[in-house]
Amino acid sequence: MTIVTKIDIISGFLGAGKTTLIKKLLSEAFQSEKVVLIENEFGEIGIDGGFLKEAGVEITEMNSGCICCSLVGDFGTALEKVINDYHPDRVIIEPSGVGKLSDVIRAVEGVGEKIDIILNSYTAVVDGQKCKMYMKNFGEFFNNQVEHAKTIILSRTQKMSDDKLKECLAMLKEHNPKATIVTTSWDDINGMKILNAMEKENDFVLKLLEEEHEHHHHHDHEEHEHHQDHGDDCTCGCHDHEEHHHHDHEEHEHHHDHDHGPDCTCGCHDHDHDHHHADDVFMSWGCEDARKYDRAQMQMTLDMLSHSDEYGIILRAKGMVPDTEGGWIYFDLVPGEVELRDGEPDITGRLCVIGSELNEAKLAELFGVN
Repeated sequence: MTIVTKIDIISGFLGAGKTTLIKKLLSEAFQSEKVVLIENEFGEIGIDGGFLKEAGVEITEMNSGCICCSLVGDFGTALEKVINDYHPDRVIIEPSGVGKLSDVIRAVEGVGEKIDIILNSYTAVVDGQKCKMYMKNFGEFFNNQVEHAKTIILSRTQKMSDDKLKECLAMLKEHNPKATIVTTSWDDINGMKILNAMEKENDFVLKLLEEEHEHHHHHDHEEHEHHQDHGDDCTCGCHDHEEHHHHDHEEHEHHHDHDHGPDCTCGCHDHDHDHHHADDVFMSWGCEDARKYDRAQMQMTLDMLSHSDEYGIILRAKGMVPDTEGGWIYFDLVPGEVELRDGEPDITGRLCVIGSELNEAKLAELFGVN
């Protein structure tokens, strides 16, 4: 009997909580299954794999950029190899935080023509507290994940007021009225209930696959004109961070009133893409570092990174380093929020910072890296 492997795509913008959700699902919903995780980190230094090794999950890390742009070939090979070598019941794909969910779905569809897999779920994890900010400043990438998700799982809702949660839901439903949205705090809900929401069947899934297929094979001029509408749902990047401080209507018209000639940089010539590649907008800085770090000093360093703009626009920092007092410090940073915790020793210390307009020299100086 042939095993048909389920494929679950768990997307989410930088720092949304994808890895935390996957760990919860592994411990509460997938205990009896053989699961393989394929990660696609943005940046040269892979970090999250270390967080998941303790769960006994096979991890294939691909750190060369966004899954759709530079890894379509590698991704297909990796997925085929995983299926053929491990014969898993389920493969979880965790795309880069700046990956476009539509592209990941398309890549999986391509592999599905060769091996026995079923697209089981496509989920977007959304940090409820930062939904408005990311939608405004990084809409091209953030909105794509929201719009193509079958299920949207909100994180950090326990920290939100009822009004803020209501506002967040309204924005999400505007972009995706048919998705199932999970709003309950993860501490109050079992992973199996979350999985049930992810696997909930609806017509939206079939419609989405049909639309993706049509888009992929019939990307004509008329469709391109539709995408260049520059309305509230525009994904050309006109709402990106580079303009959000001084972005009035006049500037908007000036910036986008062009004829899409050969020198156009809006991304209209990118292969099967809506506009920009992640590499055009986001940067990463990271290193392997064997030095021991003082916990209090690391806290100060991360606080400075979180609240100062001299290092660039910081969207995510994470890492694992040896502690001067023994043990290991694992850290996570998203805008306005820093977490340090104890973790298992790894083969060496690693640091990774993701954002835009990063000042690499300043970052190296901040962390004391030569």
